[in-house]
Amino acid sequence: MQETDVFVIGGGTGGYSTALRAAALGLDVVLAERDLVGGTCLHRGCVPSKAMLHAAELVDGIAEARERWGVKATLDSVDWSALTATRDDIVARNHKGVEGQLSHARVRVVRGSASLTGPRGVRVDSGAEAGSEWTVRRGIVLATGSRPRTLPGPAPDGERVVTSDDALFAPGLPTSVLVLGGGAIGVEYASLHRSMGAEVTLVEAADRLLPSEDADVSRHLTRGLKKRGIDVQVGARLEDARTYEGGVRATVRTARGEFRVVEAERLLVAVGRVPVTDGLGLAAAGLTTDARGFIAPADWARLETSVPGIHVVGDLLPPPSPGLAHASFAEGLVVAETLAGGTPRPVDYAAVPRVTYSSPQTASVGLSEAEARERGHEVKVNSMPLTAVAKGMVHGQGGVVKVVTEAGTKDGSGGRVLGVHLVGPHVSEMIAESQLIVGWDAEAADVAQHIHPHPTLSEAVGEVFLSLAGRGLHQR
Repeated sequence: MQETDVFVIGGGTGGYSTALRAAALGLDVVLAERDLVGGTCLHRGCVPSKAMLHAAELVDGIAEARERWGVKATLDSVDWSALTATRDDIVARNHKGVEGQLSHARVRVVRGSASLTGPRGVRVDSGAEAGSEWTVRRGIVLATGSRPRTLPGPAPDGERVVTSDDALFAPGLPTSVLVLGGGAIGVEYASLHRSMGAEVTLVEAADRLLPSEDADVSRHLTRGLKKRGIDVQVGARLEDARTYEGGVRATVRTARGEFRVVEAERLLVAVGRVPVTDGLGLAAAGLTTDARGFIAPADWARLETSVPGIHVVGDLLPPPSPGLAHASFAEGLVVAETLAGGTPRPVDYAAVPRVTYSSPQTASVGLSEAEARERGHEVKVNSMPLTAVAKGMVHGQGGVVKVVTEAGTKDGSGGRVLGVHLVGPHVSEMIAESQLIVGWDAEAADVAQHIHPHPTLSEAVGEVFLSLAGRGLHQR
């Protein structure tokens, strides 16, 4: 029987951030990972997909250069092997960096699966240290992440039917794709494949894309995707899908109740993710999951379960945790500092930014207009198209800035900022400012006094706040 202060099960973003911070605080830490440290985000999700989306942006840029700017550029072809080699190199270098950080921090990494044997016990079930058992002095951290949700029908085969985990690694570039799911993952993959020349049909069961975002964000995003030639079907459902030698033949019921047959070389299923808890030994420690498979904390401030000393981070957490890598980092910090005897500030989930890296991009933080009204706020809303500022005209891709505040002060200016919502080019790089605004409970007048550089897209953000504070120059 071996001993350690902290045992982390799972080496994704939530797990390794917990391990690194706990080790930095002087705790002895063991991290068990059955695959590769870095998890889904580094190896199958965030990092490789954004590398591919950057390549897609370059492809789009060639068309824009030719059609809009008079640059006589042409695209001969996309060298898929070279593209994926660059993507894989980026992933490999990041992976090496994470492993180096863990080694430098003296975190002991156990290669294999691990399960609970009790409230303070862990057993390694596979790998070179299979059969070893541990007694944990301070706490156990569950960070086993999630996997793609699947639907009845043809099983994913990595070629004709793929999930978000294997879509990037399917062979070659398909000429047509049916994307099932209009959340962030589905929208990103639809955008990527369209940039690479595929005919894309995007099907979402809800009445709009990105249904958890502000309705105006969904509207502007949908307009942008349709303008690019993506066939967007909202309020639609997949009734049946069958594979054949050439791809997939699916029957889709549209929002009007019509049945439509869609043939595509590839079906990409992106209908969400489910927590991975199988084989974790929850019952041995007195833990259970909720009806959706999440492990709900008894104490959200400490992210501690109903069993004292067992904490949970990342995709195992139910809402309001958003299942985003950057939220997992924050959760890991909170748990590590708690286990070291500190009292860290709880994660402010309302101030966690959300980004969809499609073309156009979306980025938001805080409450949507509908959420603010549902929570009883009297709100003041202002929005401005990005094309109202010079840099927005330069980009020529449209977009919008929308800000939701409390009704405001006696002079009529907007009060506390409740939410900021952006659609357009590069808005993923603009949302950090708004995170600070929402997180620090700033009022519109507080933001309006700060000068935004000209010419930039961020000017539109500044102008919206100037207008809310009653000081607008270009907008009244």
